[in-house]
Amino acid sequence: MITLGIGDFGVTSVRGEVLKTFGLGSCVAICGSDIKAGVAAMIHIALPDSLVNQERSREKPGYFADTGLEALFGQMAKMGFLPKPGQFKVKLVGGANILDPNNTFNIGKKNILAAKRLLWARGFGPIAEDVGGTYSRTVSLQAGWDEVKVSSPGKENWTV
Repeated sequence: MITLGIGDFGVTSVRGEVLKTFGLGSCVAICGSDIKAGVAAMIHIALPDSLVNQERSREKPGYFADTGLEALFGQMAKMGFLPKPGQFKVKLVGGANILDPNNTFNIGKKNILAAKRLLWARGFGPIAEDVGGTYSRTVSLQAGWDEVKVSSPGKENWTV
């Protein structure tokens, strides 16, 4: 299993290997899979735009949607995998409103919108999502499968 923290991203082509990230609150996991190629990819983004802290974006590009998605696709290319729209399926999970009851910052919503905008620009519109709400999520994706497994304290596990 490859465990991803905030701002981490991972790619695997080992069929059956699992990518997993814990405690998505306002953060968003972008999960991608190509069943035929047996590739799975995931990123745990915390903020929508790297302009708020360009130094941090150089140290940990996955922390931001804009630099993180570029880094994730770059990692896939280094592994010799060039995702194709229609074959590489993308799903989004997270973007909750956890500690912002008055919707002052709307970080979760901004993360969701940034992820979608960047994905659509590359031709990878999400085919499914489990976003928003007021609860945290833990997410896992297994290479060779396209089901994203989600859990949250006090809830039954589900798939996206």
